[in-house]
This record gives sequence, structure tokens and C-alpha cells, in this order.
Amino acid sequence: MPLEKHDLLRELPESKDAIHELKMADQHFAKLFETYHDTDQEVHRIEQGVETTSDEYLEEQKKKRLSLKDQLYGMIRDYEASMAS
Repeated sequence: MPLEKHDLLRELPESKDAIHELKMADQHFAKLFETYHDTDQEVHRIEQGVETTSDEYLEEQKKKRLSLKDQLYGMIRDYEASMAS
């Protein structure tokens, strides 16, 4: 079974425009997005066996990725709601 990447644009294709606008206009969002992307890449490399680490570290990184995703998702939904008003 191939390992799945958790790229935000792949997981939220309907929010592609909002993600782009937020990355350009909101430095906090852009920084969170970059950190999410880097963390996702690291988790993917560990899961593929390219990098080795402890199970505890991998779990910490997965939790970090999930927390970042939750924050980003909330910011995207708030932005989309403000644009719909």
C-alpha cells in the first residue's frame, strides 16, 4: 500500500484560491503553511524509510502536522466565509 502524502492543496482542492490568497496576504498563514509542508515532507520521508527515527519522534511530528493542519483549515474557512459575505 503506497504511503499517502498530506499535501494541503491535494486535500483541499476546492480551497486552492483561498490558500493562494492567504499565502500572499497573510504572513502568519504563509509561515504556518511552510511549517506544515516541511513537517509533512519529513513525516513522509520517515514513513518511506528514507530517514530513520524513533517511533515517538514520528508520532510527535504527526501530531504537529495535524495541529498545523487544524489551524490552517480554520484560517481557510474563516477567509472563505468572509469572502462569501
